[in-house]
Amino acid sequence: MYLIGESLNVISKKIGKAYKERDPKPIQEEALFQKKQGMDYIDINLGPAKKDGHELMPWVVQTVQEVVTDVPLALDTSNIDAIEAALKVYKRGPGTPAPLINSIMVRPERYEKMIPIAAEYEADFILLLWGPEGLPRDENERAALCVELLYFANEAGIPNEKIWVDGIVTPVNIQQPQLISLMEFMKMMPDIAPGAKSTCGLSNISNGPPEHLRPILNQTYMVMLERYGMYSVISDPLDEKLTEIAKGKRPDIVELIHNEMDGNGPDRSSLSKDMLEFAKTVDVILGRTLYSDSWLEV
Repeated sequence: MYLIGESLNVISKKIGKAYKERDPKPIQEEALFQKKQGMDYIDINLGPAKKDGHELMPWVVQTVQEVVTDVPLALDTSNIDAIEAALKVYKRGPGTPAPLINSIMVRPERYEKMIPIAAEYEADFILLLWGPEGLPRDENERAALCVELLYFANEAGIPNEKIWVDGIVTPVNIQQPQLISLMEFMKMMPDIAPGAKSTCGLSNISNGPPEHLRPILNQTYMVMLERYGMYSVISDPLDEKLTEIAKGKRPDIVELIHNEMDGNGPDRSSLSKDMLEFAKTVDVILGRTLYSDSWLEV
């Protein structure tokens, strides 16, 4: 599982302040930290950046690449001019993967402008399955949106291998059935998007539940998605257990979650507290039990 570090983000008080003041030190420290933590990509998130994104994004890219040259960057902003300006100064090191545009929605007014930019600079891009009507209702709508943008990108000369499909993760406490729909869509991807990669904003699943419950939700759902082919996740570099699981260092957790998904889990009285929490969280994500903030205590 490839990890895209999410914490070089404008919503962070420290990083947001550094962006505003053009202070390179906190930005470079965070980039070096993410490299140390084993992130495979570093996501530079400016948010909308409507006012000065076309100046800020290339500056941040150059600032990061002064200290980190062997980890590729994801360029994350809704400002199209900022994306293009960053790609103009981006330095791709030998043997380093292409930069990643995060993201292109399935809306003609967006993708008709952004696909040519991705093609010109030979960048990979995240295909965000957010259509004209917003969030797709089920896996079939996800598939239809995916095919629409894949076709357009292929016509522009971009192969599926440079496209990362984001089927959109939703909060468990608001749209529980959508979590199952995304897994169903992942099963369909090899047939409708052969060769394409996949990714997701993993922490969206825990956006809303209490802070102490976020890691177990993120970790469990990542394993469940990976079982159906999820290639990468946008994740928190501070979550060291999640990184260990993603890098194959906790096969015991993966085996337990898979068995629980199949209904073949062990006698729960035999499980440690930590492993029991994973088992209970599978039930919540699959809708076997209703979500509540106290599901681990029941």
